[in-house]
Formats: sequence, structure tokens, C-alpha cells
Amino acid sequence: MTRPSGSVPPRAAPRSGSDDMSLLKRIGRLPAVQQSLGFLAGAYLRLVRRTNRFVVEPADPDPWLDGIGPFIAGMWHGQHTMISFMRRPHDRIATIISRSADGNVNTIALTRMGVRVIRASGARGRAVRDIRAKGGAQGLRAMLRALKEGETVAFSADVPKVSRRCDEGILTLARFSGRPIVPVAVVTSRHLRFNSWDRACFGLPFGRGAMVFGAPISVPREIEPEAFEGLRQTVEAEMNRVHDRAYALVGRPDRVGNPA
Repeated sequence: MTRPSGSVPPRAAPRSGSDDMSLLKRIGRLPAVQQSLGFLAGAYLRLVRRTNRFVVEPADPDPWLDGIGPFIAGMWHGQHTMISFMRRPHDRIATIISRSADGNVNTIALTRMGVRVIRASGARGRAVRDIRAKGGAQGLRAMLRALKEGETVAFSADVPKVSRRCDEGILTLARFSGRPIVPVAVVTSRHLRFNSWDRACFGLPFGRGAMVFGAPISVPREIEPEAFEGLRQTVEAEMNRVHDRAYALVGRPDRVGNPA
């Protein structure tokens, strides 16, 4: 259609905020940008580790840890970066991160902290058929292999998108590997709490830190559903206990679920 003579051409629609966010996301996924962010994140984690005065519970845990290793270090989602602080110079630790683009920066940072990263989906669900349906079979096999070869595996225990509720996946890994679950919490007194589903915590330097290891929990290979659920609740309770204890040690109550 011909525009009438002398009419003003329509203005272009203003650029939306979503377009800006999409551009930033595309930039953030460039390999060079992710490499730089991962390098900086690794350097920052080292700064946090060096400048916080950490206490460890139980005290002098080395003989105890060496006696039960390799084990499955159970952590709540959102604390997977500071879990690298539990690594001693002679430890071999692996963890699992999804193959999504957002996981690349975490992979680079954790690798710089001496943690081997397995890029795959985690094992979710109590039955093997559930694991396969959700694409976690490859991740489960990789973690089983890591434990068999003497690596401790750090594993997020939450139900996806549900904070502080233990999923069956970590028990499935313990069941098929024969290795115990050891709940672990690593926290700092100075931190930022994000308003995300997992209430992820970002440690800050120049404060106090606490690293608490819980009681080992084993899962028999042959186990009835009722007993399996009982162990799941035991793991969940011990995970919460070590986190509450860690925050008590640094003098900052854990406010997950409430404004920080």
C-alpha cells in the first residue's frame, strides 16, 4: 500500500528489555567470554578460601576421611562451588554438571580448583527405568566409574527445583556403588544469598568459614522400598543438621526460605 503524501513514517518499535537480555545471554555464551568468566571465578574462589578462617568439624578429620574414602559427598544445590574447599592436596574429587551452556563457567572454575567435572545429567529417581527416562544413565555410569577408581564424588542431593528435599538419586548412587554418603556443608559468615529456588549462597572473602562433615550413611544393594524411604529421610535430616551446624559455627543462622 502506498503511503499518503506528506505522511510521517511509523516509528520503529523501541528495543525491549528482553532483547537486551537475549543479547547479553548470547555474549555470555561465547567461548572466549566463558573462559574468561571461568578463570575469574576460579581465582575468586581461591581468594575466598584463603581469606576466611575455616574451622572443620569433626576436628582433625584426615584419618577419618581417609578411612572411609572414596565416598559420596552430599551437598545441597547452590553450594557446589564452595564444596571444592573440602579437597585436600592428595584428594581426587569429581562432580557432575549438566552440559548446558550455563554449566560451562562452573566447569572451568571447578577445574581450576582441582575438581574433575563430569558433563552429564545426574541420576534422578529411585528406579533404574526412571534414571534412563530422564537421561541420567550416562551420568550414573560415570559417577560409578569415578568411585570405583578411587575418586570421591560430590553430588547435589536436592529434588530438582525443590530446595532442601533429598532426592532418591544420591541414594541410588550409593546403592549401586557400595560407597557411603557423607553429608557436607561449607559456609562462610560473609555471603550473599540469591533469590533463586535453591537459595544459592555466594561466599565473600575476609570472614569466618566452617566445613562440617556428617555421619556416613550406607545404602544396601538389596533394600525394600520402605527402608529406602527411611534412609532418604535420614540423609535429608543429616544434610540439614550439618548445614545448621556449619552456620552456627560461623555465627550466622541459615535463613533458607526467608529473606537473607
